[in-house]
Amino acid sequence: MTTDHAPDNDAELPQAITRKRLLQLGLLAVPAAAALTAAAATSSGNPGESPQALPDDLEPTPACHDGDAATIAQTEGPYFKPDSPLRSDLVLPGAPGVRLTVSGYVFNRSCRPVDRALLDFWQADNAGAYDNSGFNWRGHQYTDANGRFSLSTIVPGLYPGRTRHIHVQVQAPNQRVLTTQLYFPGEPRNNTDSIFDRRLLMTVRAVPAGKEGTFDFILNFR
Repeated sequence: MTTDHAPDNDAELPQAITRKRLLQLGLLAVPAAAALTAAAATSSGNPGESPQALPDDLEPTPACHDGDAATIAQTEGPYFKPDSPLRSDLVLPGAPGVRLTVSGYVFNRSCRPVDRALLDFWQADNAGAYDNSGFNWRGHQYTDANGRFSLSTIVPGLYPGRTRHIHVQVQAPNQRVLTTQLYFPGEPRNNTDSIFDRRLLMTVRAVPAGKEGTFDFILNFR
């Protein structure tokens, strides 16, 4: 899910009680009434009680609302290999390239985070080449209980005919596999790559260590 979306359905609720806020507070797994009460208490406090302060460095959570469109599928391409290693860090010691962290969440179409969703990533190296004999720049991982994932890698290189991209397969337990690709904003070849789709653009920013990208997947089930 990119950041281009309609306003949250929860927009009329106090900020502390939106679905995003409940995810921040780790309350989505508890009954709704209890979650709302706890969130409200955290925000403003009960009479006679001091409000519970949240850590200043609390990681922001994504915008999501019921009915969001599912993440679109794209071609697998010729370089997928099954049985990739279980790992979230694909970086090879001493390998050239700009360091990149890709993180986000996996939701279903009811905006519920998907625990233990499988994400299998593969990409080209800094020179635009895929490792077809081994498993360099390939790996799979699982989301945590909040549906979150994080990948450490490098910005993939370019090769003829394609813009810069990362391949991924996403699968919730007992659900169908979504095969798609993630793209980088501001790439000149985005305008000429016939496979590119702006709905799959990550949000990318520069950081001292390299770049950080975010993207949230929405799987087509409720």
